[in-house]
Amino acid sequence: MLIFAGRRLLQAIPILFGVTLVIFGLVHIAPGNPIDMLMPPEASPEIIAQMKAAYGFDKPLHIQYLRWLGRAMTGDFGLSVFNSAAVFGQLVTALGNTLVLALLAALLGFSLGIGLGLVAALHHGRWLDKLLSAIATAGVSLPHYWTAIVLVLFFAVFRDWLPAQGMGDDALPLYQRLEYLVLPVITLSLIPMGVIGRMVRATVLDILNQDFIGALTAKGLTRGPVLRHVVKNAAPPVLALMGLQFGYLLGGSILIETVYNWPGTGNLLNLAIFRRDIPVLQATILVLATFFVLLNLLVDIAQAAIDPRIRR
Repeated sequence: MLIFAGRRLLQAIPILFGVTLVIFGLVHIAPGNPIDMLMPPEASPEIIAQMKAAYGFDKPLHIQYLRWLGRAMTGDFGLSVFNSAAVFGQLVTALGNTLVLALLAALLGFSLGIGLGLVAALHHGRWLDKLLSAIATAGVSLPHYWTAIVLVLFFAVFRDWLPAQGMGDDALPLYQRLEYLVLPVITLSLIPMGVIGRMVRATVLDILNQDFIGALTAKGLTRGPVLRHVVKNAAPPVLALMGLQFGYLLGGSILIETVYNWPGTGNLLNLAIFRRDIPVLQATILVLATFFVLLNLLVDIAQAAIDPRIRR
């Protein structure tokens, strides 16, 4: 097991290196320079040159990349071009807010998805299967941002039951601050619920039709032990999908955080794109991509622990 984990860890290193190349290259494709966008028209060429030198934009791209990579490996992402604040501090705060949102959405979405998929598979072909499958399909099909707007209109504008935006003041009681989580968590959980639900249903149905299930039933095993065998065999592919979906929750929440004005990495990334704040943009994408790679690594190790055949 340790050999397998070490081999997968070594394979992740060149992937992360390739990610840094892609991130650095993509943010420099757009024409122009962020310093030129921030400086007033009357700024002298000398001042503009000094600002470019201060942020390293006067160096060739390969020199900029090597310097950026060296600093990033130590956790130094430089200063924001927009407000001159440390990128690391902004990123840590935003990442903490996004993790709270993603963890709660994953807990809700994965639990509902597994439950829906399992119940639908066990009632295959009946009205309950069709109903739950329709719910899962709706969860996958509805656009995030549209669902968020509809929920805000109904629960915040028309009914005034829940707050529409933000995450609340630190001075508020805990139960009032939790109200700010309800709508974004529900919105974010819909897609993983639908994806996991459909995957669990298809996987469980496939396993139930295999010969060893009939053999276990013929031996006299009751429904409970048979279901434990089904769940154990269905776990590896579902676990892999859960890891991918959690990565998408971390990196794909930009529209949701924008609609709900949630100060997470998605909102930070959106602001960095509009401001062309390259240090913030590079750091945010790099951290999210690193999380995604590490999540896949952990999922692979967990799959190998559940199913020893994967280690071969």
